[in-house]
Amino acid sequence: MAHDAKVFGDGVAVITGAGSGIGAGLARRAGALGMVVMVADIDETAAQSTVDQIVAAGGKAEPVRVDVSRPEELDRLAELVFDRHGEVRLLINNAGIETVGYTWEVPTARWEATLNINLHGVIHGVRAFVPRIIATGKEAWIGNLSSVGAFGMMPAQTAYTVTKHAVQSFSECLYLEMELKAPQIHVSSIIPGMMKTNIFNAGAGSDVAGDEPDNARGHRQRMFEMMRDHGMDLDEGCRLFLEQMAENKFWVHSQPEMSRDIIAGRIAFFQEQKAPVLAEMVRHIVAD
Repeated sequence: MAHDAKVFGDGVAVITGAGSGIGAGLARRAGALGMVVMVADIDETAAQSTVDQIVAAGGKAEPVRVDVSRPEELDRLAELVFDRHGEVRLLINNAGIETVGYTWEVPTARWEATLNINLHGVIHGVRAFVPRIIATGKEAWIGNLSSVGAFGMMPAQTAYTVTKHAVQSFSECLYLEMELKAPQIHVSSIIPGMMKTNIFNAGAGSDVAGDEPDNARGHRQRMFEMMRDHGMDLDEGCRLFLEQMAENKFWVHSQPEMSRDIIAGRIAFFQEQKAPVLAEMVRHIVAD
């Protein structure tokens, strides 16, 4: 039996933003391994779709509507899960949105939505669940969705990049805190590279509070096409994530070479004071 099947072969998984993208991929994988998956998403229809896929494949799952930008809803989610199941073995704070536009052009409401969903959703997911997980005294795993963007910089994706840098720092500190206070709880920073998801679909996220600048649509379309044509298969990436989490790794990658290249570019940025290669690669994308 594979190690991830031993670790995640039963128990309860809670995954936010599991109605689509990486969250849905992780939910399907957890369900396939044998976990009961709480599929949390602000979009009830999308959450139910993921549940239907898991059940159709022989797994167990339940949909829950949650707006992670509201801390009280994460408190409610934690209370519901522990009242219903009594424990959580796997918590993945995944929910997030992409925001496109130059820093000064992104409206206030969109900035606030991006920070509240991408960053505060992770922070308050941990705050709501960890005391209850510690109280069980059982071994558990927490994964927070970072990004290769957490190690570099990208023009016109500043809002998203800022949140991922913060999630990375938060997760590193949380890892050390757990070593001190609750070593039976393992923390991972999940670092996707370029994967085949719909996060850059033209107009994606436009239903989130705060519109993007008018010129964001073209940027989104070109980034979507790049990920569609060159990205890693979603289900394969999610399989790799859970395999590495089962091994208690902190740095959980889909494409570690991409992370290394971006970190090297960041070091070169400090040493040479010129734009990293990755930023140069997308200069034409944001030229308009």
